[in-house]
Formats: sequence, structure tokens, C-alpha cells
Amino acid sequence: MNKVVDRPISDAPSTMPNHAPPRRWHAGGRVIMPLLTASCLPLAILMTMSCSSQSVKTDSQAIGQSESDAHTEIVPRSVVPELAASVPSFKICHDQTYALCAVSSCLVYNQVAYCKCDVEHGDSISLPFEFSGQNVCDVNAEGPANGYMVSTFSLPESVVKGGDMALYTCPGGAADGSYAQCDGGLCFTSTEASPSFPGFDEPLGQDQIICSCPITTANPDGPTFGYQIAGPFPCETSFFDNCKSSTTNKRTGTTIPVGAPTGIPRVLTRLLNDAPVPQLNVCTSPAGR
Repeated sequence: MNKVVDRPISDAPSTMPNHAPPRRWHAGGRVIMPLLTASCLPLAILMTMSCSSQSVKTDSQAIGQSESDAHTEIVPRSVVPELAASVPSFKICHDQTYALCAVSSCLVYNQVAYCKCDVEHGDSISLPFEFSGQNVCDVNAEGPANGYMVSTFSLPESVVKGGDMALYTCPGGAADGSYAQCDGGLCFTSTEASPSFPGFDEPLGQDQIICSCPITTANPDGPTFGYQIAGPFPCETSFFDNCKSSTTNKRTGTTIPVGAPTGIPRVLTRLLNDAPVPQLNVCTSPAGR
């Protein structure tokens, strides 16, 4: 039976490494926050952001190099503990094989995003997705024997300072593009190392898998916090075209990125590792894009 634990969030200095904790085999999960339904995740966190007593703003620099050089993250580091203490319940799945889609690109086919994700092993975090007495960790634990795995989250090393990818912030009030939200998406192991899959030019590697994910389309008249997608680093201005519906949309054959409301990767990383978040590569949209 899973033990319920309230995890305190601290701002104490830490020398957290840029990788997951030591990995050992055992399946299970841990509730670390009071439960809210999965559909409330973006709204709950965005409401927390809007109600925060801390300032939430974008740096005036158009293109950031890393957070140590250009503070381009819309959610300041000082706000993260407050957000992490107010977001919905999550499960931490320990020492499991899972799909990591956070920096993936996806093919849209009949209103569903099919994303080329990485197969990882270790600790990851997800909304509980509870049903019939099971949660996301239970479902994923049964995957290896049944030909599937679940998409959950851990921080991709490629977006940490020194990596070759960054989080691009699509500005709220302007961005109207579409992106895949892959937390809880199901992935089928028959696609691992597939020589061909529609929409992808190259074969899948031994550590890659296709996951099916729902699509979110940004509403420029909605919350002003925007969303984040992964792209190349150093920052490329042209990549912000992916924040526009003319480039990313729900039409069959379109390629869209995986994304999440601004600040979510940082909050989930804080909750997963129970330590300060390492410096991330973050790119902020220049004026007029």
C-alpha cells in the first residue's frame, strides 16, 4: 500500500546534480500533495501563479543564453517553492521504465499527436490518473509484461545549462499555436526501434518509442503566462514560429512540439527531486514574434 507523505519544499542551498537520484528496482508511488483532478493541472498552477505575491515578469532580453546569464524564465526562481506547495497531487514512480516526451516532436494524425519519445529508467513524476484502485505508477509497472509504457516526467539533461536544447517560452496573450501534452500518454513497445513511422524521416532508435498524446491549442485571450516548448540551443529566433497556429495546429500531417504551461517543468523537477532546480537554458520570444 502506498504511503501518503507531505513533502516540504525548502529554499536551502543545495549542490543537486543534474541527473536523477540513484536508481533501484521497485515499483510504487507516493502522493505528495492533496488530490485534484488531472484536468485541473494547468488551471490550478496558472491560478497559483496569478495569485502569487511574488512578481511574475519576463526579462527585457529577447533571447537568453542561460538563466545564469539572462534571467528569461517567466516564473522566477523565488516563486518555485510557493508554486510547488500549491499545485495538485502528483505521484512519484520509483525505479520504473517510462517514456520521457518533454523534448519531443509529434505528428498530428486525426486530432491526436504521435510523439517520438525517449525510453528512460529511474524516478519520474506524473498526475495520479487514478481509476479502479490503481494509479499511474501501477499502470506503468504492468507495462513491460503487456507491451506498453506510460509517459511521465523527469528533467531532460539536454535543457540543463551546458545542454544543446532550451525551453522556449511562447508568450501568453500572443501565442496561438498547438502543442502536445504527454503526461499520462500511453506508448506501445511495438514501436521501439521501428524502421519507419509516419511523419518521421529517420528510424526510431532502441531507446525511442511512439506515444499518443492529447493536443492543446493556446488561447491568446486566456491566461497571460503562455507555455513552453523545447527547441535548439543556442536560441534561434525562427523557432518561435512554433508558437503560431500557422506553423503548429491540429491539422493532420502537422508537426507540433510537446509543451506545458510556463513554469511547469521547473515545478515538477522541484517536486521530483526535492531540491533546488538546476540552471536551465531558457529562450524568451523577442518583440513582434
